[in-house]
Amino acid sequence: MAKEKAMKELQKEVDEYISQFKEGYFSPLAMLARLTEELGELAREINHYYGEKPKKSTETEKAIEEELGDLLFVLISLANSLQIDLEEAHDLVMNKFRTRDKNRWTRKTQEDRSV
Repeated sequence: MAKEKAMKELQKEVDEYISQFKEGYFSPLAMLARLTEELGELAREINHYYGEKPKKSTETEKAIEEELGDLLFVLISLANSLQIDLEEAHDLVMNKFRTRDKNRWTRKTQEDRSV
C-alpha cells in the first residue's frame, strides 16, 4: 500500500516530473483544454459504469480511478504553473462552505450518524 501524501507533496512530485523537460508546463489555456478533455473522459467512464450507455466491445476498459488521476495531475499542473498552493485554495473554499452554506443542507442527527 502506498503511503499517504499531502497536497504539497503531490504538487512537488508533479513539479519535479515536469521540471525535467525543457518544454515545462503548458500554458494555462492549454491546460484548461486538457482539464476539459480529461473531465470528458471521466464523464464517459462514469456514463459507461453508472449510466445507460454500455461500452462497445471494441472499447478498452479504463478505470474511473485512472481518469480521476489524470484529472488530478492536470489540475495540479495548472495550479503549479500559476504558483497556487492547492492546500490554501482548499482552505479558502472550505471556509466559504462553512460560513456561506452552513445552514444550507439538513444536518444529520446523532442518531443518523450511528446508523
